[in-house]
Amino acid sequence: MANSLLETDQHRLALSISGSGGTGAVTVGLILLDAVAKAGFYGNMTRAFGPQIRGGESAVMLHFSDQPIETLAEFSELHLALDWVKFDRFEDEIPLTSSSLVIYDNSREKPPGLVKESGATLIGLDLQAIVKTLKGSRLNMVALGVVAQQIGLASHFIEAALQKTLGRKGPEVVTTSMAAVSAGMTLLTDTPLPGLADWHPTQTPRWNISGNEACGLGALRGGLKFAAAYPITPATDIVEYLAKPLAQTGGNLLIAEDELAAMNMVIGASFGGVPSMTSTSGPGLSLMTEAMGLAVAAEIPALVVTVMRGGPSTGIPTKSEQSDLNQALYALHGDAPHLVIAPLNIQESATVSQWSLRLSEALQTLVILVTDQHLGQTRMIMNPVEALDLNLQRSQPSAANEETSYQRYQLTETAISPMSIPGMTALQYTADGLTHSESGLPSSRAEDHAQQLHKRADKLSQFEYGDRWACTIPTAKAKFTIITWGSSFEAVKEAVETLNRQGAAISLIGLRLIMPLRTETLIELTQQQKVLVIEQNDSAQLYHYLLSQKAIPIDSDALAEPGPLLFKPTDLMPRIQTWMEGQL
Repeated sequence: MANSLLETDQHRLALSISGSGGTGAVTVGLILLDAVAKAGFYGNMTRAFGPQIRGGESAVMLHFSDQPIETLAEFSELHLALDWVKFDRFEDEIPLTSSSLVIYDNSREKPPGLVKESGATLIGLDLQAIVKTLKGSRLNMVALGVVAQQIGLASHFIEAALQKTLGRKGPEVVTTSMAAVSAGMTLLTDTPLPGLADWHPTQTPRWNISGNEACGLGALRGGLKFAAAYPITPATDIVEYLAKPLAQTGGNLLIAEDELAAMNMVIGASFGGVPSMTSTSGPGLSLMTEAMGLAVAAEIPALVVTVMRGGPSTGIPTKSEQSDLNQALYALHGDAPHLVIAPLNIQESATVSQWSLRLSEALQTLVILVTDQHLGQTRMIMNPVEALDLNLQRSQPSAANEETSYQRYQLTETAISPMSIPGMTALQYTADGLTHSESGLPSSRAEDHAQQLHKRADKLSQFEYGDRWACTIPTAKAKFTIITWGSSFEAVKEAVETLNRQGAAISLIGLRLIMPLRTETLIELTQQQKVLVIEQNDSAQLYHYLLSQKAIPIDSDALAEPGPLLFKPTDLMPRIQTWMEGQL
């Protein structure tokens, strides 16, 4: 079992499914994930596919457990190949070993050399022959039955998941599909893997949700009333998810003609008084930067969710990487202070997005929420996440303001000034990108320019963000501290926990609030510590940012690697150990 590598009492099972586009590999994965949840267990499913609009290669990787789980599997214990078309493109993402079992349809291509060389046990089945005996059936449903039998997943769980996934196509499709599944379950009955039958289920309510959907849910919980976006991989899922619930809660969603229009629509709606957001990825964020500067200068709340992918340019649009941090931090021209926030895992995407939207409202500023393809498009079975109880509201003028000359950008103790909305006749003001005085009227005076620059920076630096700025996991007598962020966090956390069980003493910090940085707190936490910063990009962007802010010791080190292959705990452990030995 894969969990033996990490010395935990957690049962785990790792599966993968591949096939050319249209063979139904993703459908099998979705049904398996839902069926395992109905059986009382946890899991996650990541997708791998090429940049083609249609067709091409497709694969899913599933990781099941009897406890909540976020990390990727170390290797695939069972791989199902619906065909072998372009399987070589998944060589790194679907690791096969001598402990792997590979089941494939032998009526088509034979396993490629790289599969044979892995040492995996290969079992070919004539699945197409079974399909021909069942009118209207599909090969992927027969294969689903084979996998269900191998992992000990009862047929009634599969049937319930089929109803949920395919029910909209009508009862005949469900009946035909279940007949194919049942036929598949009669094959290979004498060679089951050690699987779910040995686990102890817990029948508690669970979510089946992706990180992008969780971001959308969190925004709704934060009071979202308007969203505008232009479709882009891998962020489009967010607005697809928002479309129905946003309309049901009295909000509006628009698909704009481009990213420039989407960002300006968000600014306009927010100026009109409603919490607003957009979603995009690196290339789209580039197009939004001028308008984002307007949101900063005019102090208009706006949430931008950017789902990173491999770059630069078109790069690897369907894969994950943490290489747009510099873009989120520095892309705006001029001195344009704003918030940069990142969830550490899929589960907290819901709470961090809610917090981000409320911060944008309370601080009347731009918030860039940075996630990535892995966090965004991985689907997860997890425990429900409660909404945060946040008292973060947009400051509005009182009746007393109507009796005096309204100063929209008045200098205050908190640097936050009340914001009126259109229709408040006595409280109208000019909102644009020009440097302005406290009243909002354009000004080129040096004093006004400096005062408003400092005002916009001070309101962010002075604000009390509480404990949500980071996840800190201290360890007694630790001499080493590792800092990470985003989708790297869970793999780093698991590696650190395993090393600590083996006698190491390592503390861990996962940053959520990246700008403005809690510099003094970081200095305090890393005093007399050897620090290692781990991140998934080639140029160590977080590491250099922390050094530039003097938030970590000057002799700190970086472990930075580009995507699209994500960190795995067992890959990180020896590298962390080597680093620690080098500090002694």
